[in-house]
Amino acid sequence: MALDGHEMQMKPAVLPDLMTLTATVMPKMAALYDRARAALRAEFLVEGKISNTKIEANQTAAHGLAWLATYVEALRQMQAWADKLTEAGTFGEMEQLIHQIAFGEYISQIYGGIPMNQGEMARLSDLGLGLVQPSHPEAAKLMLEGNTIAARTRLVELMQDNAGHATFGNTGLDDELEMIRDQFRRFADERVVPFAHEWHLKDELIPMSIIDELAELGVFGLTIPEEFGGFGFPKAAMVVVSEELSRGYIGVGSLGTRSEIAAELILCGGTAEQKEHWLPKISSAEILPTAVFTEPNTGSDLGSLRTRAVKEGETYTVTGNKTWITHAARAHVMTLLARTDPNTTDYKGLSMFLAEKTPGDDVNDFPTAGLSGGEIEVLGYRGMKEFELGFDGFKVDADNLLGGIEGQGFKQLMQTFESARIQTAARAIGVAQNALEVGMQYAIDRKQFDKPLINFPRVAGKLAMMAVEIMVARQLTYCSAWEKDNGRRCDVEAGMAKLLGARVAWAAADNALQIHGGNGFALEYQISRILCDARILNIFEGAGEIQAQVITRRLLN
Repeated sequence: MALDGHEMQMKPAVLPDLMTLTATVMPKMAALYDRARAALRAEFLVEGKISNTKIEANQTAAHGLAWLATYVEALRQMQAWADKLTEAGTFGEMEQLIHQIAFGEYISQIYGGIPMNQGEMARLSDLGLGLVQPSHPEAAKLMLEGNTIAARTRLVELMQDNAGHATFGNTGLDDELEMIRDQFRRFADERVVPFAHEWHLKDELIPMSIIDELAELGVFGLTIPEEFGGFGFPKAAMVVVSEELSRGYIGVGSLGTRSEIAAELILCGGTAEQKEHWLPKISSAEILPTAVFTEPNTGSDLGSLRTRAVKEGETYTVTGNKTWITHAARAHVMTLLARTDPNTTDYKGLSMFLAEKTPGDDVNDFPTAGLSGGEIEVLGYRGMKEFELGFDGFKVDADNLLGGIEGQGFKQLMQTFESARIQTAARAIGVAQNALEVGMQYAIDRKQFDKPLINFPRVAGKLAMMAVEIMVARQLTYCSAWEKDNGRRCDVEAGMAKLLGARVAWAAADNALQIHGGNGFALEYQISRILCDARILNIFEGAGEIQAQVITRRLLN
């Protein structure tokens, strides 16, 4: 591919001493983060404890620390990925370019400003470090020569050789996980991609036939232990499956999320009887669950929930309102968070229920007594529909109190956050991959001024950066899944993966639409749907601001 006005082949695109440079610079980036953390810790420390009041009053600095930590961890995982591929002899030219561009760009952003979103930059000066310039030659060299026009151009040339529905670059996963990827990629291409845009435009539910096929493939019991009817696969398999299904359509990729959350709740907090009863049914998709947590006017502040559950004999009566409940009409059971202690105003009085309901039909979405609901019309993420729910005398058997003990609901929910955020990061990767593929194909096919759009440097540059950042988000997400699979706490890693993945997905969708030009603004082009779907990722499962706040609190304590 020749880009007019540039002699791109005057020197090799890949730096000859790449691995030495990136390995040498990693400890220096970690040391920079340590300095920032120490500076903010000193600033936020009051009487020996980190002050939440000070964190909230200085959110730009606090959230900037979360982003800096995310970048350093992302580069650390990229280095681990590159080391692994080098050892295996599979660190080819495409992988080297991805690695080089990632380091060049992310180090440049660390020193120049990390975009928390389009209008907010996290700068080292905000973190109490003043004006910082790289004092080591390795960082300076990567900043100057890592993410060059030549490197991006050559990467896109290699991507065209591997065009189509493909992951650009060796992901570093083992053969079993790549086989799982191939299976679900084929399913998405055959059963989802040809129909997803019509489902979106008509605002239709994903057909039950698709859910039945996913059940046959084991999606709903993917990580449930075999003793309870599942496959017992690691979280890494869940990540790969979520990636590929979300690449087809985020709604399909999200069908398993409710089952993942419900199963995790029951595995971590349920009684032996609840596990035996519910998990096989969730695994087989005999029942479809939905998560019923959020309320109007509470948002991320789950501790202030008002929905009440009052015990009367062997039954709880539920009264209150919930909102943003996904796939609620079709569900058979709700993981329902409600207040059982009326004397509390915080998380301590909350309990979790496995609340049974009758699925809706064409006549009535919510036929169960004491339960009503209305649809919330949304921009994207449409395949399961969102609902507001009203509970007025709704009954739940006392046996369906999760764990059999009141007041454990918030603690039980917290145990699911790692898996939920890992899965959300995986969905973000899938959406970003879809945007890249759709944008790249359009750039190849569309001609302007007698040549394909992909031959223009800024178009090619957009595609190159999509591929690079998708790999960065992948490695961070895979790391969090591996930590979870090995029984280690990974709330910070999962939060970082979700934080970065959501931004990467939005940037990829936005840039792919820009490549489409005016056609991208037309509803008939699927990139318009991908953009709408990408926007939700920085909001649900913890809005970006909340996610950064949570990460910072953990880092400083």
